[in-house]
Amino acid sequence: MNKKMLSGLGLLVSAGMYASTATALEGDPERGKDVSGICVACHQQDGMGKENAGAQPWPRLAGLPEAYIRKQLHDMDNGERKNASMGPILAQLDDQEMADVAAYYAQLAPWPELPTAYHAPDADDQAEWLAERGNWEDGNFVPACSQCHGPNAQGVGATFPPLAGQHASYLKLQLEHWRKGDRHNDPNELMAGVANRLDEDQIDMIAEYYATLPERIEARGNGQEEDAQ
Repeated sequence: MNKKMLSGLGLLVSAGMYASTATALEGDPERGKDVSGICVACHQQDGMGKENAGAQPWPRLAGLPEAYIRKQLHDMDNGERKNASMGPILAQLDDQEMADVAAYYAQLAPWPELPTAYHAPDADDQAEWLAERGNWEDGNFVPACSQCHGPNAQGVGATFPPLAGQHASYLKLQLEHWRKGDRHNDPNELMAGVANRLDEDQIDMIAEYYATLPERIEARGNGQEEDAQ
């Protein structure tokens, strides 16, 4: 693998131009499979990561959008997203290899595609209600997660990743990072605003809800029912 090196001229290139060049590269899943060899110790051979509750959770990468994975890799590489454990890994990869490994993990679908039909939340299920309707009654004004992350949290583009089936401990950790200001690589600090309006119990509920959402959908008949309203 080529060791990335920044020349003096490269330092003068703006972050926007750098990102544009990086995202213009076409990723190759076959090459990415070879690159992924340095990822398997944490993210596993199948890209499903590790729950590791109480320790360092490693996120599921399988099935995440290629553009989202690539953005996170570049954000961690340039310091926009802090992640000490990823630094030594990314130091071994050039832009093309990041594009390739992102393409590889994106095409590893962890389960059949989730339905897009809207499911009216159960008013007695606090986690489901919070995720699908938000909280507008106690002055915190928390928007529904689905407003940005899409139906059944399947994700929207490179900015709003899928949440369904992600490890609960990882989701909780990221919400804590947003709250503390340790992570801020989202547009307009949207997630910090949301995370700071959630209490600890709500963070736990949201994390567990999305971690088990694929199973919830299967249990309710593959989620095909739609709200008539």
